[in-house]
Amino acid sequence: MSLSREAVLTAISDIGLPQGGTLGQADLIRALVVDQDTIRFVLEVENAATAEAMKPVEAEARARLERLPGVTRVQIVMTAPAKAPPPKAVSGQGEAPSLKIGGHAKPQAGPQAIPGVRNIVAIGSGKGGVGKSTVTSNLAVALARAGRKVGLLDADIYGPSQPRMMGVSGRPASPDGQRIDPLHAHGVTVMSIGLMLKEGEALVWRGPMLMGALQQLLQQVNWGELDVLLIDLPPGTGDVQLSLCQKAPVTGAIIVSTPQDVALLDARRAIDMFNKLKTPVLGLIENMSTYICPQCGHEAHLFGHGGVEAEAQALGLPFMGALPLQLEVRLAGDSGTPAAMGEGAVADAYARLADRLINDGIA
Repeated sequence: MSLSREAVLTAISDIGLPQGGTLGQADLIRALVVDQDTIRFVLEVENAATAEAMKPVEAEARARLERLPGVTRVQIVMTAPAKAPPPKAVSGQGEAPSLKIGGHAKPQAGPQAIPGVRNIVAIGSGKGGVGKSTVTSNLAVALARAGRKVGLLDADIYGPSQPRMMGVSGRPASPDGQRIDPLHAHGVTVMSIGLMLKEGEALVWRGPMLMGALQQLLQQVNWGELDVLLIDLPPGTGDVQLSLCQKAPVTGAIIVSTPQDVALLDARRAIDMFNKLKTPVLGLIENMSTYICPQCGHEAHLFGHGGVEAEAQALGLPFMGALPLQLEVRLAGDSGTPAAMGEGAVADAYARLADRLINDGIA
């Protein structure tokens, strides 16, 4: 018998909280997914201190849910969005003005380092729909699980998806109206222009405004000390890619493609673009490489297989690995809990990718 969301919430709603009240009353549960025998959700608390105090609540919730009939796996993630203290009022004035994003880029003499960021890795693709954003979010989580300090910048200005995939929401704080405090989720520091917009709101911007926004997201965010900053690029070879390589010292780029010829054709264009911009291509990843039926175990290659590896060999570039096509990856991304957080073939594949970057000194 399949569980309902209501049954899950009922089972844990009366758990008492350290600050008083119950879990059901506090409205802390986000991105609840009930998938056959698996339950996963996010507990969104106010800050790190509250997260520490909430550990017994998390443990009690996990224990209760594991006792439910038919449940074999419970995944609970506790997140605490980074929030700066409210600015002090001065001479009767209110809060500091909010930072405006967008506008013409400021003059800049060559690439400018981001304070505290050791390496910058751009993750791109020649076309949309190949899973580039999914790869970026899962790789960020895998690197964080491996002990690295990781940042994730969603530079897909027109189609920002990382807030949903990483399970973060709320407008980032700008206490002084000049710099932005990013959010944090799953051990990753996250910033996206999608956090500055209402969900579903479209940006109708020309190239100069895109370049100005990217410059602000690079240089006016308090990234802190990071081993690596992953940048999720939009598809194609346009203004954002050009601006990034001109305005930041990019360590290298990773190209994501599916195996079929039409995707590889556009991937070649992305590689050529980075070569022209004198940005090293660190390697190629084949996404959606294989599909294994969960019912019968049959392995199918829906988009072909091995095309990206063959292309990497032909171009003399490293092949970084193949990632499977699995329903759990999509479900995890939609729920804001990347699949790399869990266990299994997908998490193992991303762990291998993370290890490779670490061993190469990139992260």
